[in-house]
Amino acid sequence: MRGALHRLRQSTGLPLAFAGLIEPGAGQLRISELQGHRTTSLHGLAVRSGNGLGGKAVALARPCWVTDYSASRRISHEYDAAVAAEGIRSVLAVPVVVRRQVRGVLYGALRTAQPLGDRTVAAALDAARDLEQTLVVHDEARNLLAATAPPEGGSAGAWEEVRQAHGELRALAPRVGDPELRAELLRVCGRLAGVSDGEGAAPDGVPRVALTPRETDVLACVATGASNRVAADRLGLRPETVKAYLSSAMRKLGVHGRWEAVVAARRAGLLP
Repeated sequence: MRGALHRLRQSTGLPLAFAGLIEPGAGQLRISELQGHRTTSLHGLAVRSGNGLGGKAVALARPCWVTDYSASRRISHEYDAAVAAEGIRSVLAVPVVVRRQVRGVLYGALRTAQPLGDRTVAAALDAARDLEQTLVVHDEARNLLAATAPPEGGSAGAWEEVRQAHGELRALAPRVGDPELRAELLRVCGRLAGVSDGEGAAPDGVPRVALTPRETDVLACVATGASNRVAADRLGLRPETVKAYLSSAMRKLGVHGRWEAVVAARRAGLLP
């Protein structure tokens, strides 16, 4: 949210921006991020669906704005005191929608009563879309983390599921902006492979090999059957870049083929 608010202010010139996510099971939005504020009147404010401008945006799942908040007849006025304390007049509220569900609201505001034009609304929508994509990635990461565990029985089918999850996690981690969540994803990848990121705990008699994180990412994708082009799409790289990482990994592993590299990486404890 912090990044989305920064982009919103930079692209629109609005002096004040704030945001919040819907609390699971609570049926309300809680404002938790503010930029350009002068007071703490809005921080922690709980907004119910349908109430005020943000609640209206949640209920309708579309952007809403007013030129003069306190005087508007298009919204209810449960939060007038907090809004007045911050000196807000013109306000825009854009819902953050993920898989048809409103997950939060981005607000932009002026301390003067003047219309908010189409360019401002469009810029706010772009910032909301960026946040939506971030939430999608976080959801995917959380779901994979919740579903990931090395199989106890050690069956071939169970291990293939683990290897698939490992490849998906490796591909997802670079897309995660939250450094703590990204580190958690890589820790889980390490647990699945029985290693610390990029450094294999090789079995006795197998030479230790150190691959870079990107070389490991590429091999993890290849291990799921992905072509260079598919691996490039997953990792946000160009196919020729994937080919270069794969060639480097093969050289370090002392092999000459992509599947030989996967087998060698598994023997070296770099992949599950």
